[in-house]
Amino acid sequence: MVNPIPGGPSEKLGIHAGDRIVTIENINVAGIKIKTTDVRKKLLGNKGTLVKVGIKRRGVREILDFTITRDKIPLFSLDAAYMVDDKTGYIKLNRFSATTMTEFHEALTKLKTQGIENLILDLQGNGGGYLNTAIDLADQFLDDKKMIVFTQGRNDPRQEHFATPAGDFENGKLIVLIDEGSASASEIVTGAIQDWDRGIVIGRRSFAKGLVQRQYQLPDESEIRLTIARYYTPSGRCIQKPYDKGVKDYHNDFIHRLNKGELTQQDSIKLPDSLKYHTMIKKRTVYGGGGIMPDIFVPLDTSAITDYYRDLIRKGVINRFALNYTDLNRQELKSKYPEYEKFAKDFNVTDKMFEDILKSGDDEKIKRNNDQIATSKELIRLQIKALIARDIFENGKFYQVINDLNPAYKKAVEVMKSKSAYRKILD
Repeated sequence: MVNPIPGGPSEKLGIHAGDRIVTIENINVAGIKIKTTDVRKKLLGNKGTLVKVGIKRRGVREILDFTITRDKIPLFSLDAAYMVDDKTGYIKLNRFSATTMTEFHEALTKLKTQGIENLILDLQGNGGGYLNTAIDLADQFLDDKKMIVFTQGRNDPRQEHFATPAGDFENGKLIVLIDEGSASASEIVTGAIQDWDRGIVIGRRSFAKGLVQRQYQLPDESEIRLTIARYYTPSGRCIQKPYDKGVKDYHNDFIHRLNKGELTQQDSIKLPDSLKYHTMIKKRTVYGGGGIMPDIFVPLDTSAITDYYRDLIRKGVINRFALNYTDLNRQELKSKYPEYEKFAKDFNVTDKMFEDILKSGDDEKIKRNNDQIATSKELIRLQIKALIARDIFENGKFYQVINDLNPAYKKAVEVMKSKSAYRKILD
């Protein structure tokens, strides 16, 4: 089943979500248990070359033939942008790429037309990307001439990067969401915002990836990358976690955090006074030692994730059910819910739908566990609703639905709505 990438060659040609590819170059690929990866290999090719596909579309009797001109597949770094309420907007970035600032400006411009005054910037799970993009994004929130980040190495002189007068969101409340998957460029942006007391950081300690590497070409035309410096926040905190206990210990950092309870209990986080730093304006205490420590800790919540749920995900049951349900009911869904707001308010995963999901699990030989099903039921229902929303509206609507179970997001909304909670952190 097809879900064309927005802006990609398939969408431009008129191929719709829910269409089924049945032939590629006149060769049947339907009903023969061909793997998705094999279908992908047949579709991929050099830019400008052609590939013929036969499409089966619900409600159309004959096979529809399309000739697709292969092109670059656009990869978007912005997952979602929407208004949480009348004053607060939400933007989620999954990476820092060459197109990030264009996407961000377009999203922010749209949110400004809807009355945005405050912003929740979601960098959870964002592993980073281009340094210049991180600097450009931080510049949107900071006043002119404020330092964003500096680098320094043993034999590499200190280099500083500063904000310009060109920021588009230098006023208004700002909250940044991070977790243990937020790394590199995400940490540069977050560290600058926190150090300048520009906004509040909510979540868990970030990944702690802050090494500067330089690429050198060797005589045989091979290349080598050498670490030459580290990234530091404006207050002087080193973003990179230490290697002093060896490479194996370094790579097991997430396991160490989990075992020590750092991901689930704030009291388990013990930091020595030697790692204390102070923010640039309010002189609040912040900590170094690798990564960015949030202002408000939100524990990792795995209470709804059971082995049964993991098996449904691993076997593709939830995704497949959502795709098939939407395909069978697309016209009815679009007619009944012409606007997302009505869908969000009125659409619910019925008991029959939920039982059909469990039966699909039975077909995949996933043994039912009633206690685990009860524990994961709300998560499964919400994920199905989010996947359907993404299919019939747009990609960002998935997050608009699923954020109802995102503890860091919910805490951010709570802080934004409170007249005193936001101000209390920054005073």
